Amino acid sequence: MLGWGARDDRVLRERPLGSWLLGSGEEHGRRVRLRVRFLLTGSLLAANAVGAAVAIALVTVVIPGPNVFVRDLLLVNFVAVPVYILTALIGGTTWGIVRGLRVLRWATDGAELDEYQRRATLRLPAELTFMQALAWLGGLVLFTVLYAFVQPEVVPKVALSIMLSGTVTCANAYLLSEFSLRPIAARVLAHGPTPRRLALGVTVRTLVFWGVGSGVPVVGLMVVALLTLFQPGVTQFQLVVTVLALGLVSLLSGFMLTVLSTRATTAPIRTVRAALARVERGDLDTEVVVFDGTELGELQSSVNRMVAGLRERERIRDLFGKHVGEEVARAALSRQLELGGEVRDVVVLFVDVTGSTQIAQTRPPTEVVEVLNRFFTVVVDEVHAHDGFVNKFQGDAALAIFGAPSPVDCASSKALAAARATIERLAAEVPEFAVGIGVAGGQAVAGNVGAESRLEYTVIGDPVNMAARLTELAKRLPVNVAAAMSVVERASERERRHWREHDVVALRGRATRTRVAVPSSGPPSSEALTPASSPDPTSAP
Repeated sequence: MLGWGARDDRVLRERPLGSWLLGSGEEHGRRVRLRVRFLLTGSLLAANAVGAAVAIALVTVVIPGPNVFVRDLLLVNFVAVPVYILTALIGGTTWGIVRGLRVLRWATDGAELDEYQRRATLRLPAELTFMQALAWLGGLVLFTVLYAFVQPEVVPKVALSIMLSGTVTCANAYLLSEFSLRPIAARVLAHGPTPRRLALGVTVRTLVFWGVGSGVPVVGLMVVALLTLFQPGVTQFQLVVTVLALGLVSLLSGFMLTVLSTRATTAPIRTVRAALARVERGDLDTEVVVFDGTELGELQSSVNRMVAGLRERERIRDLFGKHVGEEVARAALSRQLELGGEVRDVVVLFVDVTGSTQIAQTRPPTEVVEVLNRFFTVVVDEVHAHDGFVNKFQGDAALAIFGAPSPVDCASSKALAAARATIERLAAEVPEFAVGIGVAGGQAVAGNVGAESRLEYTVIGDPVNMAARLTELAKRLPVNVAAAMSVVERASERERRHWREHDVVALRGRATRTRVAVPSSGPPSSEALTPASSPDPTSAP
């Protein structure tokens, strides 16, 4: 048994038009022409042939009345009737196919679709049905006149049989024509919604085909009952046969039209359901082929517009996340944006290129940008790998935060490990640049600054200034990394092993002297990320 997901995928992949007989919906030119011609020819011939057989059965066996198999009616029964039926079947079907292919020439010639062709294509099922009605009306007039000349008594049952059979046949012809023309209707409806005066609503269509499939045969049964009142020769057996036969015809015709009408209604619903199931699973490339001219076609179009809107929203969200960071984007989408912030314990990592002015003067701009992109790629990779957030790029510098906008466990340890890993990778992968990295921590205000119409998420406070000053110091050190000793002391024991106190220095712009630590020898270890037994003040609560 297939799961619902597999069934939904199969519906959209194998039956985008509601049936495997209609193809993939992507065929063009000659293939579409052959498919539509075959389906139209077969369905119209079958509908009319069955209708003619039912009419003959009604006249000869079912409806009570004078016998039509008499010597005077031999010429009519065995010459006029077969000739007209064959002529109507072949001629009417050929006329309909030729007319249909003429209207659909744009679909095979690859021409642009104008409004006249669009309307003519959508009217085609009704036109083909009208042609079938003309053929049956011609038979009604011809046979009524012929039988009236020879034996007028049989005219009522002949006329009733032709009207009953013709009405049901025309209803079947409409539904089958609409089904066969779905590949073309899909291309027409892709250019816009159905003009309202050409659309047959679901409610109206259901009521019409209920009347034709069930109401008309029942009315015929009632008429037969009335006719028997004026024909005293009808026996009880004949009446029973008539009622049973007409009841069977009513059941079969009603069932056939109900099935066709229901399938025409449920086919677009199944494609919509399958598309929504795929969207629910995250597939935003889903698209429904619009092939229905009723309100259900509008539903199919609405689903496509909805999915297009979701794709656009996801694209904007992705771009938003790339510009401001995924953490900030999630926070902005989950709550109301407002100016201001909150005091948070954070660790700040600042990385800056040494001698960037000279580099820009001695190298082509494109080369500088290419190297900067490789530089920032390393920084972003390592900061994200250690649960940090790259807040902004400032020319050839980057500011990363650990502990905002989302809390981070053991932020001091992860920031220090990120600094060591970054400087090692930059030396190996971006040797064109010399850099300095500074790490500082403490309380800062994290939130949105700017104006109501244009704001930016950032962190403001002493840790940011200290990290920038430590970066200046780091540029003059052999290891190119400097961290506030207070951050190292709050780190886990395993991370502290990779650091040693370097000096106590007076950083520019600061009134007190700062204890500075630098990395000791050895590469960064994954063990450094394991929290110590003592709590980290910069950790999440």
